[in-house]
Amino acid sequence: MQLRILQADLTDPLHAAAIVDVLDTYASDPVGGGLPLSADVRQRLVPALHAHPTTLVLLAYADEQAVGVAVCFVGFSTFQARPLMNIHDLAVVPAQRGTGIGRALLSAVEEQARRRGCCKLTLEVLDSNHRARHVYEQFGFSDPVLGATAPTWFLGKVLD
Repeated sequence: MQLRILQADLTDPLHAAAIVDVLDTYASDPVGGGLPLSADVRQRLVPALHAHPTTLVLLAYADEQAVGVAVCFVGFSTFQARPLMNIHDLAVVPAQRGTGIGRALLSAVEEQARRRGCCKLTLEVLDSNHRARHVYEQFGFSDPVLGATAPTWFLGKVLD
């Protein structure tokens, strides 16, 4: 397998289709919620990513087939007064899981973050997603993120 990681060109229709297809595959999987992306989301996703000022999307290709994606956003650490990189989505198509594609994407994200002067990488993962948690822990992610003496939680509130 010839693996290639590249920064997605959000104006390229082939890259746009690859992003949507890989994320749809993940969303359709039980670990991604088990429901495909809606037609509305499929249509709006890439233009919205393109419009967001801190978006970084990396695509993984195996033998010219899109097999993985990392969707990231640059944030800011007030305690370090430096940027940080949040990995919002990391997805590998089911047939290619366990082949090192996720680790290759993580390495590419880390390289991009270091180039941008980021102080850390952040992400969230479901407690029940043991496979992903194992990959992240092997890559060096740990809790607590802030160096506190107690575990940290990443919480959210849905706004309509």
